[in-house]
Amino acid sequence: MRHQKKGATMYLLLVFVLQALWVSWCHATQHYPASWGHYDVCKSQVYAEDRLAWHYMACQPEATDMTKYLTVSLDPPNITCGDPPEMYCALENPYMCNNECDADTEELAHPPELMFDSEGRNPTTFWQSTSWKKYPKPLQVNITLSWNKTIELTDDIVLTFESGRPEQLVLEKSLDYGRTWQPYQFYASDCLDAFTMEPKAVHQLNPSTMLEIICTEAYSTGYVWKYDKTVRFEIKDRFALLAGPRLHNMASLYGQLDTTKNLRDFFTLTDLRIRLLRPATGATMVDENNLSRYFYAISDIKVQGRCKCNLHANSCVFDKGKLGCECEHNTTGPDCARCKRHYQGRAWSMGSYLPIPKGTANICILNNLGTSVRPNASSLGAANRNQARVCDNVLLRCQNGGVCHHHQRCQCLAGFGGILCEKAQCQGDSCEDLQSSQPSLCPPPAAQTLPLALLSLIPSLLATRGLTSL
Repeated sequence: MRHQKKGATMYLLLVFVLQALWVSWCHATQHYPASWGHYDVCKSQVYAEDRLAWHYMACQPEATDMTKYLTVSLDPPNITCGDPPEMYCALENPYMCNNECDADTEELAHPPELMFDSEGRNPTTFWQSTSWKKYPKPLQVNITLSWNKTIELTDDIVLTFESGRPEQLVLEKSLDYGRTWQPYQFYASDCLDAFTMEPKAVHQLNPSTMLEIICTEAYSTGYVWKYDKTVRFEIKDRFALLAGPRLHNMASLYGQLDTTKNLRDFFTLTDLRIRLLRPATGATMVDENNLSRYFYAISDIKVQGRCKCNLHANSCVFDKGKLGCECEHNTTGPDCARCKRHYQGRAWSMGSYLPIPKGTANICILNNLGTSVRPNASSLGAANRNQARVCDNVLLRCQNGGVCHHHQRCQCLAGFGGILCEKAQCQGDSCEDLQSSQPSLCPPPAAQTLPLALLSLIPSLLATRGLTSL
């Protein structure tokens, strides 16, 4: 009998321990939502007024390797080595001349496609330019990466060189499919001499200067090329100026992206151009008697990002050689940048990241919005208020007795909230549960205190029962 009591006590204690741990986990996940930064669902079905209805959310495609979807072009077009065949020497050893390039022999050819093939092959594959045989005329190459689609960068751009890293390089981007270009960053072994710019590093920037175009000397030491191969454009370091060193505070970054067009545009592009202006020459002057030491060779280019879909799609397809968003929220177009036909009841607006974690969809609504079809709060957002009517007395009526004020906001009666007064406001301890469209699996705050209190009593209970060895 005594053993049965001990067993029952142990069972109850175990239940309380597990419940307390569950409450603690719920508390942590409520403060640090796992969905921050994803926005991978565009809509879900919920019960509203005793029937199923769609609840719309801001959404975007997952980030991926965008080099799988680009086309590459070189200027001048005949700048790739191998036609005619040529022998190259090592930069650090002018007497080591065993690198042959021959465009007609597969194992000796170095075409541009090798900048985007699978890494880890042995020997390493890479694109290579002709040598600097026309010195002192500059050896300059433009490498243009085109997506024929607007994309958003989500991680650092990384170039890996198999020759010495260039002594002068400019990274540029285009927002209009290559018609105009703007600099992203300048790279040089001497920024003042090359571009009349003071050298600067990204970590010297702050939130108010994070969009500054800088020249860095951190990636242009060409001589020790065996150990320093990469050139970076630091996207995440710029994100960190708003989101914190480990990007923990994504709410701050998303809030700024929502309200600052220049910030969104900075990380957005249709084309990327790498301008190689001067190859690595090592620690000495150019050796005019052995110009086969000087050339460009790139083994890998990394561009991580996603299709820009204006927060109206969670997938992007590559069909017939072209990227396109699979638009939701009654939007259409390659970037979901306009409303579908018959869904132009108000001006198109991009989705909003706020409120975190699900954002605001800003869906397009029917032209003739009847009383049976109304936009819910998740279909409207702050971004709309300066672009179209939020309410009127015909199509976008304030609900539950609310009054439309200058077409910009609804003045709601006590007990109701939301953009169209469509939400009954919560009171007391139920507020926290009502903030989510999905039912919570975690207990309400009042129910959390009991198991936590019991958890603190476990050591003394165990000691009393002689179960300290449990």
